[in-house]
Amino acid sequence: MGLYWSFGTVLLLLAITAPVALAFGFGGASAARSHIAPLRWFGKSYISIVRGIPDIAFFLFFVIALDQGLEYLRHKWKCPDWTESIRQGNDFVVCTAAKLPLGNSPQWIHETYGFALAVLTFSIVFGAFAANVLFGAMRAVPHGQLETAEAYGMTRSQTFWRVLVPQMWVFALPGLSNLWMVLIKATPLLFLLGVEDIVYWSRELGGTKTPRFTDYPHADWRMWYFFFLLVFYLCFTKVSELVLDRIMARLTHGQATSGGEAQRKAAA
Repeated sequence: MGLYWSFGTVLLLLAITAPVALAFGFGGASAARSHIAPLRWFGKSYISIVRGIPDIAFFLFFVIALDQGLEYLRHKWKCPDWTESIRQGNDFVVCTAAKLPLGNSPQWIHETYGFALAVLTFSIVFGAFAANVLFGAMRAVPHGQLETAEAYGMTRSQTFWRVLVPQMWVFALPGLSNLWMVLIKATPLLFLLGVEDIVYWSRELGGTKTPRFTDYPHADWRMWYFFFLLVFYLCFTKVSELVLDRIMARLTHGQATSGGEAQRKAAA
């Protein structure tokens, strides 16, 4: 049953991470094109730094740093009389009340906390890539349309929301579609974050040197478990392609793009 539930974990991660990462990306792209210099520097730095770090390195570093940072703040707040050093060799030691989550918390709280860290990390990483895609899409919208909107008396905010944002999705969707595929393939990184995903359970149930083997003795079945995962991911990406093609056809309908021109020729 743990294996079956892990499929739900992966789908839930995608369902939450995709919109959150898109929101991060939209915020980063908007900041990168801002007329306010500090905001523009922040947006471009976010895009450049996160995209320039290998995903695995960022996942391993950020989760540990965030977890220890939160525990450090709780430690300073809940245990002000603590006299020992927090750094003891390679160990990070805080008082019991500052632990996240608490040691006596139910197992589901520990799993939810780990899953929340995973969602945040995925969102930050893929939000940076989405920001780069959206930033390019915003620049692809013909500048003459923005000037025309301002000439008609629209404010900068109205031009952004009524002219730029509705049209940028046509240019952004190909890049976002590719990013969605990469996000699907990146879900096995949950295994590195300690979340019991489908890779974890495939190894546990298929291997002969894991605790599960003693309960259900069998030969080495890992090849079959991982082959099933391969088929699952291929089917999932194929369904995603079909859905994204439908969305792309709807967005390009009537637009002055190659997709819209192809639809007009097909209709003729």
